[in-house]
Order: sequence, then C-alpha cells, then structure tokens
Amino acid sequence: MNYPNGKKYNPTASIKTPVKKINYSNRGMTLEEDINATNQYYLECGKAVIHKKPTPVQIVQVDYPKRSAAVIKEAYFKQASTTDYNGVYRGKYIDFEAKETKSLQSFPLSNFHEHQIKHMHLVAEQKGICFVLIRFSSTDEIFLLQAEQLFIFWDRMKNGGRKSITKKELLACSHTIILGFQPRIDYIKVIDRLYHFD
Repeated sequence: MNYPNGKKYNPTASIKTPVKKINYSNRGMTLEEDINATNQYYLECGKAVIHKKPTPVQIVQVDYPKRSAAVIKEAYFKQASTTDYNGVYRGKYIDFEAKETKSLQSFPLSNFHEHQIKHMHLVAEQKGICFVLIRFSSTDEIFLLQAEQLFIFWDRMKNGGRKSITKKELLACSHTIILGFQPRIDYIKVIDRLYHFD
C-alpha cells in the first residue's frame, strides 16, 4: 500500500516527536482578567454585583489623525485611585484590591499606597467587607487577606518593621483560593465562610 504521494507505508517506522508538558494552570490570564471573568460569572448567576472601578482620568491633548481614530497624547489622573473593585453581595458592601507579585517568598507592602490603606480603613469602619486578593504569579497561589490583617502588617512597616508579608505569614492569617473553571477565583466562597452566609 502506498500513500497518495507514492511513498510506501512502513508500519514499523515510528516518528518520534518530543512530548511537551502543557501547563494549564494560568492559561495566560492576569489576576485582573481572572477577577473580571469571576465577577461576570457572579453577575450572570445573580450571585453578586461587583465591578472594577474606572480610574478617573483628565484628558489634556488628543490628536485626530483620522475622523474615526482619536489618539490620546496626554492625560493625567484626576485623583488618587482607591481600590480596584466594589459592589454588593447579600446586602453587604464589598470593596477590595487585587495585587500580584513575582516574588516567591514574600509580598512587598510597597504595592500599596497610603491613600488605599486609608480608604480600606474607612470601609472597615462602616462594617463593609474589605479585603485584598494577592497572587504569587510564579506559583499561581492566591490568598484572600482581610483588611484588618493587612492593617497589622502596614502598621508594623510604618513602625520600622518588615516591609513585606512573608508567605508563611500569609498562610497563617489569610485564606487560600484554589483556581477553578467557573468561577475562576471563587472569593465569594471565602466570604460566605467568614461572614456565615452559607
């Protein structure tokens, strides 16, 4: 028996191709993309209404090379942003920040700004649900750290202590979230546990 190109079929000849190990853990998504997909899932299921806050920007200069294509040449932030996400779940206000680090052993507190911490303090004082989602991008580990715990590490740094949170500390005082399919980062499951919503 011959192939259409005229070559003879040889059943003993095997073509060796290198087998690549495929890592499906992250599939190239950033923390923000994963959270946005999760929030969309919550919205479509009628579970929660949580959105990414738009960053207020003042546009100064715009070029119009074509009638249909405007190009922003210069813009400034109108004000310091607060946190990344807010919304409502079971009648409770939710407000949280999302941060990633490439570090393997600790999360640098320099990823936060003073005004963000002040904002989280105000939300916590009003009994809102306030937390931080932290992803170690190299290992795809995700932690939910409640704002009250974050304040302890922030105050430690302000008082001359360590400028980061070690992974060991995170494991001890935060809640691990395992990546899923739908929802991708099921942080509401942790909220249910913490606030006895289940």
